[in-house]
Amino acid sequence: MDTATGNKKKTASKKQSKPGKVKHDKEMYLNWYELMLRIRKFEERALMMYGQQKIRGFCHVYIGQEAVAAGLESAIRPEDAIVTAYRQHGIALGRGCSTNACMAELFGKKTGIVKGKGGSMHFFSAEHRYFGGNGIVGAQIPIGTGIAFAEKYKGTDNLCVTMFGDGAARQGALHESFNMAMSWKLPVLYVVENNGYAMGTSVKRTSNVTELYKLGESYDMPGEPVDGMDPAAVHEAVSRAAEHIRAGKGPYLLEMRTYRYKGHSVSDPAKYRTKEEVQEYKDRDPIKMIEEAAVKESLATEEDLKSIQDKIKKEVAEAVKFAEESDYPEPSALWDENYVQEDYPFIVD
Repeated sequence: MDTATGNKKKTASKKQSKPGKVKHDKEMYLNWYELMLRIRKFEERALMMYGQQKIRGFCHVYIGQEAVAAGLESAIRPEDAIVTAYRQHGIALGRGCSTNACMAELFGKKTGIVKGKGGSMHFFSAEHRYFGGNGIVGAQIPIGTGIAFAEKYKGTDNLCVTMFGDGAARQGALHESFNMAMSWKLPVLYVVENNGYAMGTSVKRTSNVTELYKLGESYDMPGEPVDGMDPAAVHEAVSRAAEHIRAGKGPYLLEMRTYRYKGHSVSDPAKYRTKEEVQEYKDRDPIKMIEEAAVKESLATEEDLKSIQDKIKKEVAEAVKFAEESDYPEPSALWDENYVQEDYPFIVD
């Protein structure tokens, strides 16, 4: 690594993104607000439907972490790929996946995004360059690295956003992927969503390294911490990282410091956290903060926000109705789409 690159990495690793540092226009704020509200209301309704036993199996909601999805999506291109873990409904919605199809998938219906075969943890949409939704902790890290390799092989300037949680940061596959990605200068943006707990175990109990953006330093991978409760901070950090990657300089690591308001999954009462800790983060709720900022900066009126709220309320209600009225897959569908077809559009020749 040359001196200039080394200095840049060192500077970036010491500085956390400052919320509100860059001013954004009305359209950007309202887009962030609409997406975050869509995710929040979708997840709240999913929890309600789970309580009514209309959704079964595992279910991990994204409530509290919406700013990561919003700021990320506004800073990358539709052609870029995303692969993530099982707390993934919000990322799929951010990619533009249909609210109806996502809800139907939770219900196990054949109108779901993967025809009712994936459930909560395994969304997928080649059309939206969304490659999951992966249920095995950390398994998506080498998958995302491989997608980035394919993009470099094909000569595009697309990148692959590879997302994982603080618990997955302990997997050995992360280090193998980091080493390969830096050796080959692959166009991959690694994003660790650090919500403080791997299931019920805090970060400080599992590693001596609690500032997770530093995990790339032994590979000379630049990285920085980001306020993951602020979509503007996320947008700015992802934009910087994407510029670095598209310039052919290789991977970048961002640590999104965020928080989930609910337990790890629907079966987790989250008693390992204090009420004071949870309230501290709720006081920084990204949706509430963007509402206040938009009004304060005269970027939106109360009427603008109310219009979006009404739109999302109707959209989510219609998604539930769509899911309830859809049919379950036929048993014979179990045998369909188990193998890649010869005309699959993303195979590298």
